[in-house]
Amino acid sequence: MNANEWISVAPERKDSRIMKPKVIGIGEFLWDVLPSGPRMGGAPANFACHASALGADAVVISRVGADASGEQLVKQLAERNVSTEGITPDPKHPTGTVIVKIGEKGQPGFEIVPDVAWDHIAVTPALEQLVGNADAICFGTLGQRSPSSRDAIRRLLASAPARALKVFDVNLRQNHYDRSTIESSLELADICKLSDEELPVIADLLGLHGELRARLEQLISQYRLKLVVYTRGAKGSVLTDGSEWIEHSAVPTCVRDTIGAGDSFTSAVTMGLILGWPLEQIAESASQIAAFVCSNDGAVPELPAALRERFLSVRMELGTRV
Repeated sequence: MNANEWISVAPERKDSRIMKPKVIGIGEFLWDVLPSGPRMGGAPANFACHASALGADAVVISRVGADASGEQLVKQLAERNVSTEGITPDPKHPTGTVIVKIGEKGQPGFEIVPDVAWDHIAVTPALEQLVGNADAICFGTLGQRSPSSRDAIRRLLASAPARALKVFDVNLRQNHYDRSTIESSLELADICKLSDEELPVIADLLGLHGELRARLEQLISQYRLKLVVYTRGAKGSVLTDGSEWIEHSAVPTCVRDTIGAGDSFTSAVTMGLILGWPLEQIAESASQIAAFVCSNDGAVPELPAALRERFLSVRMELGTRV
């Protein structure tokens, strides 16, 4: 079964108005404090911002402090045409922050402040309703570092319709992960996205053996995944569904920093799958978008029209998945 065959078709509806796919990022939402100053961050927010730029009705589900910092963070998200209806205020915990240091090759290092608002995501009927209308949901390990947010994320995933793509972005950070979290997330996911730095850690924890292809195929087989997305920086990427194997070279670029590049790649893959594209086309577009992000400062630079239009030119009928 290739990656496009398993994208289900919802029942046909009489209303034929055009709609956007609803794409949700759930987990950490915070300030990245860079040498150049604070910027909106968190993988789910970066993912949602890029999805919005590519034509999605994008939403972030998270939590911020009931403070000026949280208010400004939510305002910045709204300015990027991402819905903030999934973000709730926390009167007891501050808005999240991460101290970011950029290495010689543009690789970021992170100091992630503990016990902040996004560690305390709580399920509400409104959030369950949001997820119940989703076409795709992206989540990772960092957002699950606290028991309360981990439980909330899993409960919300359980509220998603069967047709929704559940995208697990491994996103290992410091010591904010363990085997149990990774395994249970893989069991919930349709798609796993991981990097060349993360695969050796995952292989160690899960007992994956052999060369690259064997390890990725074991991931698919053991956890019944529909697709694995493997990124390796300047060496390009691999997309595989267990039968089709697409290797794509990286698009040459002058790297400013790599913050958000993986999130943009994940977003482009997700949107490409929703639109029914072949894996080769998805890999090409995702690589170009990630290269552009790497060539700019910050996680969510404004994407040029040429990169956005190939997604925006494809319209979805209300209630259908291509």
